This record gives sequence, C-alpha cells and structure tokens, in this order.
Amino acid sequence: MRSFVMALGVALLPGTLLAQASARPIALEEAVRLARRNAPAAVQARNSVKQSAASVRTNWSSFLPTISASSGASRSEGQNIGPSGNLVAITRPWAGSHGINSNLLLFDAGRRYFDLRAAQSNVEAAEASEVSQSFTVALNVKQQYFAVLAARESESAAQRQLEQAQQQLRAAVTRVAAGAATRSDSLRSAIQVGNAQLAILTASNNLGSANAALSRLVGSTEFVTAVPADTAFAIAIAVSDAELFTLAESGPVVRQALASTAAARQSSRSVKTSYFPTISMRFGANYNAAADAFQLWGDQRNYQYSTSFSVSIPIFNGLGREENVLRARITEDNAQASLRDARLNARQQMVQQLGAFRLAEARVQIQLASVVAGEEDLRVQQERYNLGASTLLDLLTSQTTLDQARQALIQARLDARTAKAQIEALIGRDL
Repeated sequence: MRSFVMALGVALLPGTLLAQASARPIALEEAVRLARRNAPAAVQARNSVKQSAASVRTNWSSFLPTISASSGASRSEGQNIGPSGNLVAITRPWAGSHGINSNLLLFDAGRRYFDLRAAQSNVEAAEASEVSQSFTVALNVKQQYFAVLAARESESAAQRQLEQAQQQLRAAVTRVAAGAATRSDSLRSAIQVGNAQLAILTASNNLGSANAALSRLVGSTEFVTAVPADTAFAIAIAVSDAELFTLAESGPVVRQALASTAAARQSSRSVKTSYFPTISMRFGANYNAAADAFQLWGDQRNYQYSTSFSVSIPIFNGLGREENVLRARITEDNAQASLRDARLNARQQMVQQLGAFRLAEARVQIQLASVVAGEEDLRVQQERYNLGASTLLDLLTSQTTLDQARQALIQARLDARTAKAQIEALIGRDL
C-alpha cells in the first residue's frame, strides 16, 4: 500500500512542483491589475475606445473646409512633318503652375451633427464596454485566485486528515498487538493513511494547476500564486440589497446598451437627411506662367480666382434612401430591445448571484459549526476506540464525516467568494 502511494506521488508531483516551489505570491489586487493590463480582451477594449475617439475627431473635422494644393511644371519638345514634307522642330518653353482649392459644405440638413452625436455615443458605448470587460477580466482572475486558495485549503485539510489517519493507525496497531482488535483494523487504518496521502497529492496537483492558470490570466512569464494570508479574504457585502439592484440596472453592460441605443437613434436621424438638399461652396486660386527656364511656381501676375456655390437636390435614387432609412430604423428598434433586455438581465443576474451569495454565506456558517462538531466527535470516538468502547467502523465514520464537512466548508467559501465577484462584475465596482 505504501509503495503504491509513493509511486503515485512520483507520477503526479513533477508537473506540479515547479508550479508551486517557484511560484511568486501576489496579492489579489496586483493579480487583477496585471490581468487588466495584459489580458487580450482588455487590450482590445482599450483599443476600441481609441478607435471610437478617432472617429469623433474625424466627424468634428467634417465641419471644416477641405483644402488641397497643387504645383507642377512641364516642358515639351519634338518634331513634326511640315507642309512641304520637311521636319519641323517643336520646342515649348517651361510652363509652371500652382494653385490652392477649398471646399466647404454649408448645409446638409444636420447629417454631420447627427453623425458626430452617433460617434460620441459610440465612444460612451466603447468606454462602458471597456469597464465591463475590465470587470470580466477581474472576475476571471478572482475565480482562479479563489481556486488557488481553495486548493491550498484542501491541501491543508488533507494534511490534517493524514495526521488523524496516522494517529488511528497507531491506535489500531497497539490494540491489535494487545489482542483487543483484529488485524483488519490495522489494515483498514493503513488504507485510511493511503487515502489521506492520495488526498494530499490530489490537492497538490490541483494547486499547481491553479497556479499555472492564474499565471496565464495575469500574463506573467513566471509562476504566481495567491498569498496564503488571503485565505481569510473578507466575504461579506456591506451594501444593501436595494442599492445593489440599483447599481446593477446602471451597470457597465446596461450603460453600453444605453449608449448603443443613443448611437442608433442618431444614425437613424442622419440617414433621414438624405431627403434634403445640400449646399456647398468652392474657392480656388491658380497661377500660371511660361518661361525658357525651369518654372515651378508660376507667375504671380498671371492668376485666376474662382468662387462657386452648388446645390444638390436628391430626387430619386432607386429607393436606396428608403432602404437605408428602414435599416436604420430596424437597428434602432433592435438596440432598444437589447437595452430593455440588458436591464432585465441585470436584474435577473442580481437575483441569482445575490441569492447564491446569501446561500453560500449561510453554508459557510453551518459548515464551520459542522467542522467543530466533527472534530469533537472524532476526538470522542478516538478515545472510545482506544478504550475498546467502540469499533473501528465508528471511528472511520466520524473521520469521513469530518473530511466531508471540511470539503463542504472549502466549497462554500469558494462559492461565496465567486458569487461576490460575480456581483462586482455586474455592477462594475468593487465591494
């Protein structure tokens, strides 16, 4: 039995020792900060904000005139066949010119303004999406961080289980030697020791895997792990339930849907401007010159200024405008439906996560009492077994009950921490 457990440990440990022995402890706040900086989803969300902000600047510039400048010089020479059949050389002097032209859209029925408002709303949506993505990244990190803590708690619980199993084995061996128990007692106790050793190996393997997953989430090239002191991480929520529901209905996901709806509304208004005429103004200044020498800029005395106004009135474009208006209206309707659903979903998620948190919180208290009761029951059963007042089966039953209570406590703590992290991601703030 012992040789089998040792062989199993040799098979499991090499892949996890590196992830544990060399792991650098980091606090939860540092893990979240690193993940928000390095996670691909967070980087993409930040770049989306930058891209949306660039679109706003582009829309602002549409209110300004466009300006273009040109300059050039040309010279030609060659020969032609004259009237009498002889070759006539042709040489033209250098011709230089330069000019500047400007166009300004004077009236477009508000299209540029609506496009600008839509771009600004898209920035708000991108910023809300960045906040949402930031807390989603934080949620993933917290879940994995808490998984590391749970794995470490399981390892500690398995160590306690091993110590108690070894104590039971010594007691069983003593009673067998005294003739007060059968050899099966010592064999069963040895099996319990092996199971406890296997539980330690399993917890150690889970801890190494959790450390590796946490390292990936925070973008660290070295292995990192949770700070052992964070096992006492505060689980309570100091905010009232009513305030939590209010925060959820104005959380980042809802704000993103609200901004997307505003952008769709402005885009719908922009499309409708295609039914109105547009008025534009153009101004140009050109200078030309011809000389024997190279001339690039032209002669300032030989110039031409031009100013023109143009009005464009759309009459019929094959029902293209009507289709665009319909598409914009459908997009706006879809955005409003998404906004309504986002608010309802936030309320639903808050009900579920808050209920899960309260339930896990109650389970933690119950399991704490169960562990204390299980430890006392195991102590009593151990003494009774040592005195011959109970059987090994009674002792093993108490040990199993205590082990289950410890694992249930670890799971309850993990569920409570996870539910709290889910609520924080939903409302977009730390509690």
